[in-house]
Amino acid sequence: MKKFFCIVAILLSAEILSAQEIKILTSGANTSLRGLSVVNNETLWVSGSNGIVGKSIDGGNTWKWMTVKGFENIDFRDIEAFSAKKAIIMGTGSPSYILRTIDGGENWELVYENKMKGMFLDAMTFWNEQSGIVLGDPVNNRFFIGRTFDGGKTWQTIPEANKPVAEKGEYCFAGSGTNIRKLNKGEAVFVTGGLVSRIYIRDKKMVLPILQGKESAGANSVAVKSRKTMIVAGGDFTQRNDTIKNCAITHDGGATWVLPQRSPLGYRSCIEYLQKNKWITCGLNGVDISNDDGNTWSNISKEGFHVCREAKKGNTVYVAGSDGKVGKLIE
Repeated sequence: MKKFFCIVAILLSAEILSAQEIKILTSGANTSLRGLSVVNNETLWVSGSNGIVGKSIDGGNTWKWMTVKGFENIDFRDIEAFSAKKAIIMGTGSPSYILRTIDGGENWELVYENKMKGMFLDAMTFWNEQSGIVLGDPVNNRFFIGRTFDGGKTWQTIPEANKPVAEKGEYCFAGSGTNIRKLNKGEAVFVTGGLVSRIYIRDKKMVLPILQGKESAGANSVAVKSRKTMIVAGGDFTQRNDTIKNCAITHDGGATWVLPQRSPLGYRSCIEYLQKNKWITCGLNGVDISNDDGNTWSNISKEGFHVCREAKKGNTVYVAGSDGKVGKLIE
């Protein structure tokens, strides 16, 4: 009898997963989208290469595309939106830029610029509409960290002595704007890759059981369910179909890590916690879902995407990727 119920449960789970799919909402824009911020079920913003930002206020049915004047060659790898009017975009490279709009993207104010040699911003996260943090690759062997406490109007670099020290060949991937996340009301956690792949939690840094040891490998993204339960996703972006050490799970705040029994289908640039025991991850060769806190993953799409995010106020999940492609999780 137990065996019967187990088989029924497996079949029901498979049926639920098979009913999930990614619906393409738009594509064709001349941009690779890595920034995605979902305000609510209807309002979402995307950002990408060639200075392009996109916005939809009707769940992705129609789009407004804009090229930020004076920044046509900048790759905006991350975006944080608070409404249909307010958003902040982050430009990588040297110089690195942060810009802010309060009128829906009609005008953008340059609020931060750093021309330091070696500067490369990777990701932002916000605790609320006022307090945020931006992470960058190491400069002089220390990871760059900046803070804002006024909604992105101004940014301050933290003191040099407080910046985390990096190992040789260790840096961050600006693959989806999700290698730094809020851990609780006042703390953040971030992950690294390259020759060394680690997770930084408060004053602790721990080596991850993620593929590492070369410039293209390591942790790309971290998602937080609670202070104890987190999942890291990554791999080697030059080996998109490789499932070896592309995901790791902790249930004790990072003290110990385990690998999934069934991994995502390949390299993954983003992971997002959804609800209960459900997670979503995406990469160059598809999208995977887990309903058991990352222990097993099932592929629901072979379409490649860079980033997946759930609505801050709502439960709709969107994905974005190359060629201006934006999709939506259908259940």
